[in-house]
Amino acid sequence: MEIRELRYFVAVAEELHFGRAAQRLEIAQPPLSRAVARLERQLGVTLLERTSRKVTLTDAGAVLLSEARAILGAVTAAERRTQQAARKHPRLVLAVKSGTGGELLAKLLDAYGTEPGAVTVDLLLCEALQQRPLLESGQADVALLHLPFDSAAGLDTEILRTEGQVAILPASHALAARPRLRMAEVTALPDLPLARFPGPDGAYPEGPGAEVRNMTQLFQLIALGRTTVVMPESAATDLRRDLTAVPVPDAPPVTTVIAWPAGSRLRAVADLVRVATRL
Repeated sequence: MEIRELRYFVAVAEELHFGRAAQRLEIAQPPLSRAVARLERQLGVTLLERTSRKVTLTDAGAVLLSEARAILGAVTAAERRTQQAARKHPRLVLAVKSGTGGELLAKLLDAYGTEPGAVTVDLLLCEALQQRPLLESGQADVALLHLPFDSAAGLDTEILRTEGQVAILPASHALAARPRLRMAEVTALPDLPLARFPGPDGAYPEGPGAEVRNMTQLFQLIALGRTTVVMPESAATDLRRDLTAVPVPDAPPVTTVIAWPAGSRLRAVADLVRVATRL
């Protein structure tokens, strides 16, 4: 299999339409169709079922799509990291979920900035569950992850802190003045169903809570009395005045880790991790 053939197949598998895939790849449709057919002959399997009305993935095609995405991501990451290593003035890209990190992130950047040989750190603010794909594709060199919400499987990590969680409520809510809440109380609130975040595949879990993608959207919906959330206590610092954080002692603890691709050889990554663990 060639990298070009995998790129062609992924485009068709994601678009499920040869015309749209050809436009996305900026090539004509006939060579695209021939490339996919050639790939099927090489593998001896049918990857796509084609009719006059639609294109669908076979089971074999679904497997290759997953594998091809990983291969293409690794190739892209290798290109970016090789170019990064050759730069006279290297930079680090740190991926952080928007609205998280807070004081810890500020301390880390300040402490690293005083290190001899420190390089420029570019912050890449992203949405939930995007840090890992950014690391795997090489778009980020290092990231802050929050376990158990994020997956660190296959990455190298160092633990930075473990903390409790709080429920975020409208300041006017009847339970906002409580010194603490139980998790069962929060999940049973009829007027404030828990917010729903997209999974790795982009789909939202079933439930009555509002569909949320970022912290700004989340806090606005909570202030309007549409939803609530249980989140790490550090993420609730500097809340809007119309919101209140109430501790939830029986909620599972959240561990913040600094993560980077396994086997990374970037000196700047090692220096940043060393500073982070010292903090």
